[in-house]
Amino acid sequence: MKYITCEKPGEFSIKDKNKPLNSKGNAILKVNKVGICGTDLHAYAGNQAFFTYPRILGHELATTVIDIEENDKGIKIGDNVVVMPYLSCGNCVACRNGKTNCCTNIKVLGVHTDGGMQEHISVPIDVLIPAQKLTDDQMVVVEPLAIGAHAIRRSELQTGETVVVIGCGPIGVGIMKLAQIAGAKVIAIDVNQQRLDYAKEKIGIDYAVLGGRESVEKVSQITDGDMATVVFDATGHKAALESGSDYMSHGGRYVLVGLSKGELVFTHPAIHAKETTIMCSRNATLEDFEHVISILEKNLFPLDSFITHTVDYTEMIPNFDSWLNPSNGVIKATVNF
Repeated sequence: MKYITCEKPGEFSIKDKNKPLNSKGNAILKVNKVGICGTDLHAYAGNQAFFTYPRILGHELATTVIDIEENDKGIKIGDNVVVMPYLSCGNCVACRNGKTNCCTNIKVLGVHTDGGMQEHISVPIDVLIPAQKLTDDQMVVVEPLAIGAHAIRRSELQTGETVVVIGCGPIGVGIMKLAQIAGAKVIAIDVNQQRLDYAKEKIGIDYAVLGGRESVEKVSQITDGDMATVVFDATGHKAALESGSDYMSHGGRYVLVGLSKGELVFTHPAIHAKETTIMCSRNATLEDFEHVISILEKNLFPLDSFITHTVDYTEMIPNFDSWLNPSNGVIKATVNF
């Protein structure tokens, strides 16, 4: 079978290997479509934390079961399934407390272990979620949207609140729409006007603010001086992460979804005066995946505009570099297998 491996930063290759053999507790899946996420882009660029080469990338997957044992989930051969790509140990303090998303021994498909850029993959049955009502396009966006759903749940967002989402990439856009579905008023911030226009026109968010010196004042004007009760950073950019609390109201919450490799510095008097709650949001749990699947089943998410680029796996390598450039209009790229 064919698979694509990232040999080292800036280099992919298509190779052949034998199909995986099934084993107890696992299922063999036919990979139909793979979504390209920021992790894949960073790995290719050579700036992904906790990463070794070579690696088969890909953890946003649309799959069909081709071999599976009898199981408690009732999943059978021929079923469409979403893969929750976080392989947790089940024994550590996080797992024992239901926080499998931040397991101390976590292995993420396509990051710590080989992922889905291959025609067939073997994964534990435990991480499969039935998705019979979803199309391949819907299945492939469940994981990135679940990231946003988890961040929103972490924030304890309430109907009627005003939120700021910094970054109009796929994770940020997901947070925006899911927050809006939850009844929040959404302000999008980005340094790319094209992406802001997309968020306003296609996603339907309430306000779009170009990042820069005047952005804090603009958010103040929109909120009549209150600022946002919840701020989400979906950039992972050091400067953005360090300044995100400027958009937050007194008594508000600041949720760090994007990941920076370096240290962050905050001005303590500024965050202390607001009694700031700073929290990180990592990965997602089964509850978040199921919530997103229910939203997609109701067609509440604008999928047609979200997936902007799709190629066959034989054409991925010559196209991948272009997906690194937001000016090409890329929101979510996908690869068909």
